[in-house]
Amino acid sequence: MKINTRRNFISTLAGATTALPFLAAVNPSFAAEAGNVKSLFESSLPNNFTSDEDLWSWVREAYTVSPNIINLNNGGVAPQPKVVQDAHIRFYQYCNEAPSYYMWQILDQGREPLRERLSNLCGCDTEEVAINRNATEGLNTVIFGLNLKAGDEVVLTKQDYPNMINAWKQREKRDGIKLVWIDIPLPLENEDEIASYYIKAFTSKTKVVMVTHLINWCGQIMPVKKIADAAHQLGIEVIADGAHTLGHFAFKVPELGCDYFASSLHKWMSAPFGSGVLYIRKDKIKNVWALLSNNEPDGTDIRKFESLGTRSFASEMAIGAAIDFHDVMGSQRKEDRLRYLKNYWVDQVKGHPKVSFNQPKSKHLSCAIASIAIEGKKPVEVSAELFNKYKIHAVAINWENIHGVRVTPNVYTSLKELDKLVGAVHKIAG
Repeated sequence: MKINTRRNFISTLAGATTALPFLAAVNPSFAAEAGNVKSLFESSLPNNFTSDEDLWSWVREAYTVSPNIINLNNGGVAPQPKVVQDAHIRFYQYCNEAPSYYMWQILDQGREPLRERLSNLCGCDTEEVAINRNATEGLNTVIFGLNLKAGDEVVLTKQDYPNMINAWKQREKRDGIKLVWIDIPLPLENEDEIASYYIKAFTSKTKVVMVTHLINWCGQIMPVKKIADAAHQLGIEVIADGAHTLGHFAFKVPELGCDYFASSLHKWMSAPFGSGVLYIRKDKIKNVWALLSNNEPDGTDIRKFESLGTRSFASEMAIGAAIDFHDVMGSQRKEDRLRYLKNYWVDQVKGHPKVSFNQPKSKHLSCAIASIAIEGKKPVEVSAELFNKYKIHAVAINWENIHGVRVTPNVYTSLKELDKLVGAVHKIAG
């Protein structure tokens, strides 16, 4: 970023009329190219763009992924497109020229335009979105910020993410709340059946229900809205763990019916590592204490949850470039492509007698993530063989009642790479 254009970065965001304002501010030529590709996506017939390899090859070429390793563990953390990396590096170098000036007086002025972009992504009011470092931080803010007392019940599942489970156990140990555990036999194909496990656990003492929007171990999408509607009828608040869902498939956060939601942007949004977003319904903000010190920790301003002190302004501002890149594809088109990639390889191996899967078959209950098990082999043996023999990186899962290898392609994954996966699975399975 040239010296005479640094201040223009903020003015570009503030007065932007382009659909890709953050890309235009940091790389105008790439923004123009991306705008053309966006138009091509939008003009494609619905049945064509999902398998249009020319369009998706442009997306793939925007990444800097290794040619030596096939990365199929995007469910853990995703790489960033080069333009997002460049934005992060550029802002980082920029800050180092005069940190307190450029961080607080220049880049920090981009926080509100970024908040607006995030609220558009989430489909909520701008005053309901806080910028933080990941879903764990966002959800811990809520878990430790809610006014709960000894004897209050919280419903959660054994299949939830460990960081959230540990946070609730800490509140249990510290405050004497009661954790009510449910054990869900995944995968399940019926939303009403899934919801029933939660609903049956509700009592007059239940104050909160925790719902993992997508079970990361196997890709099961949970019916948050059904659970939330039932919970609200009983005065129960709803927290949704959306670590793996924002940017993965198309939805708007308020449609979930939850009171609280958090997501990691370094997963499916391909934003810088350690970036996240917290949503709290506007009328609920006053009920949640700020996790870190704030002059109004029980106030009504969503910004009370951003009192982190000195933070990575470069990482935050690069989130905008990631959102713009996501918008080139569009949420629904991206979802359709991800499901297409999952089905492409799963359909070629599901007939093998020794192969089984842990993810649902129903379209609306799964997307990119699949979990494969091979008879006679432990998950760790399968993942090791995939990498050692075929340089395919996937992750072995052994958590509660879920045992398999999680395979997660992303929009940059090629069909040729998935063909190699298919061949490897057949050889491993014998």
